[in-house]
Amino acid sequence: MSPVDLPSDKILGREELLSKYGRPRTVRLVFTNGCFDILHPGHVVYLAHARALGDALVVGLNSDGSVRRLKGVGHPMVGQQDRATVLAALGAVDAVTLFSEDTPTELIEALLPDVLVKGGDYEAESVAGREAVLAAGGSVEIVPFVAGYSTTSLVERIRAQQP
Repeated sequence: MSPVDLPSDKILGREELLSKYGRPRTVRLVFTNGCFDILHPGHVVYLAHARALGDALVVGLNSDGSVRRLKGVGHPMVGQQDRATVLAALGAVDAVTLFSEDTPTELIEALLPDVLVKGGDYEAESVAGREAVLAAGGSVEIVPFVAGYSTTSLVERIRAQQP
C-alpha cells in the first residue's frame, strides 16, 4: 500500500482536531475512546453504532505508553501508529487522535463532544469526561457489546495455539 492510499488525513493532533471539530461546530459530534489493540468485528460494530448517533465520530486512541500503564507488560501488541491507521481506514471513523494520559478526560474537556460513547462494560456514571459533556448539554451513551468478541479472548486463543 502506498502512502497515498493510507488514511493519514484522518489522524489528527490535538490542535488540528480542535480546529476541525471544536466548538462552535455545525455537526453533531460523537466521541469514543479506547486502546483498540487488536481490532475485531466487535469493535467495528461498536464504532458503527457510535457513528450512527451523530454526524461525525472522533476516536481517542490511547498512546503506547498509556496502554502499557493500563494493561501491563506486553501491551500494546500493535503500535499506536498502526492502530491509528487501521481505525482511520474504517468508514465509520471521521478522525483519530492519540492521547497519552491514562484517561481521555483532558481531551474530552477540550473537545466537548455532543455525544460521549462507551461500551457495555461501563456504567454511564463512571465514564471519563462525563461531567464536562453533560454540563455542556451533551449526552453519554452506552453501546452494548457484540456477543462473542473480546480482545482478551482473542489473545488467549492466539497464545494457546503457539507451540
